[in-house]
Amino acid sequence: MIKETIKDAESRMKGAVNTLEEDLAGIRTGRAHPALVEKMEVEYYGVMTQLNQLASISIPEPRQILIRPFEASTVRSIERTLIASDLGITPNSDGKVIRLNLPPLNEERRRDLVKLTNNRVEEAKIACRNVRRDIIKDLREYEKEKLISEDELKRAEDELQKVTDSFIEEVEKVGERKTAEIMEV
Repeated sequence: MIKETIKDAESRMKGAVNTLEEDLAGIRTGRAHPALVEKMEVEYYGVMTQLNQLASISIPEPRQILIRPFEASTVRSIERTLIASDLGITPNSDGKVIRLNLPPLNEERRRDLVKLTNNRVEEAKIACRNVRRDIIKDLREYEKEKLISEDELKRAEDELQKVTDSFIEEVEKVGERKTAEIMEV
């Protein structure tokens, strides 16, 4: 019972790390990356659809994203979405493909992006700690119901703390990698 509970905690914390990685992939660095635009929601026949389902996204040059819609009729709505996004980049379109030329980031913008990254990292740490809190609550409940002994509770809490520490360390490493990527000129 304790092992299943710890495994549940591990899988939930792994989910927090995966969510953080996905979030950070959408934060702009000095280089072009498909993750900057692929999750954007575009109106497609009245339904909000992710851009990666409406177009192929490629990186022909280090600072350029090429979006090739599967249907020419979606070019306008993709352009509108890109203009309305917080990327701050004006799309160039020839009616068939859309090019996004990423200007180099200035120092102030890099620092803002690092702050945003740090906030997301902190949210992921909080998510891991919340999982730990929930699992400890469950373990104490087991102990109250006499399903586990007090010694087993203590050992389980220690093991859970080690798991939590390892995931928080992983979250910090993900954040450090992203910060280094953002600050790279």
